[in-house]
Amino acid sequence: MHSALSTQHSTLEAKAFAKVNIFLKITGHKDGYHALLSRFMLVEDLYDTIRFEPAECETFTIEGCDGIPRESNTIYQAWRALNEATGDLDLIEFFHHHKVVVEKRIPSQAGLGGGSSDAAAFMRLARETCDLKLTIPRLAEIGGRVGADVPFFVHGCPSANVSGFGEIVEPFDEALLPLEIYTPPIACDTAAVYRIFKERFLDRIDLLSFLGWEQIPSQELLERIADPKKLNDLYPAALLGCPELEAAAPEGWFFSGSGSSFFRPKE
Repeated sequence: MHSALSTQHSTLEAKAFAKVNIFLKITGHKDGYHALLSRFMLVEDLYDTIRFEPAECETFTIEGCDGIPRESNTIYQAWRALNEATGDLDLIEFFHHHKVVVEKRIPSQAGLGGGSSDAAAFMRLARETCDLKLTIPRLAEIGGRVGADVPFFVHGCPSANVSGFGEIVEPFDEALLPLEIYTPPIACDTAAVYRIFKERFLDRIDLLSFLGWEQIPSQELLERIADPKKLNDLYPAALLGCPELEAAAPEGWFFSGSGSSFFRPKE
């Protein structure tokens, strides 16, 4: 598992790594959700830090996520999902005596999975700390209720092919690429990008156009395909939703998730 867990002065912490989508192809739509096939890859040098610090708390307390209502915070949603799934009283008791402190480095609404990674890091850390009797696959299943990207981060593999509605995570054996990330000051609304895709591009899906991509190493895919609009089905939709992306897009860079971040392998 690609994660870091440590104990210092009664403080527990974990790293929540960012991700990019080497490719992202929409494969269908059902019950209001888009099915996909995508290569997720962790970004080793970009991560949030999640800490459990001793504190007397009347309610579940999160610090470091200013401007995000507690009910909208993926960490709070992950805590509720764990409570509902386990009914573990130790989990409730622990967070009467500890607060969650988040050190944010991953930009929000940037296609880098920051909120999902934070939720997954919280869940892994809570599992260890409170000795929750949950396997990683079960933890990932619970995480899927919080967000489609959470299962990938729960599994903690550096690179994986993710399919279905995000619940199928198949590790891909390759070395992590050293990546440069560029995030313009543009916030892309994920729900809006998917809605535009459904309205404008869903009927153009050609499953044969990316046949076998899940078997090709990431470096080779980026070299062979080289067109960010072909690699990421959400990019054209994001350009329609955020027209300013066109001017912000650096030449020769690739687009991650629903945006707004671009990436490329370091030279």
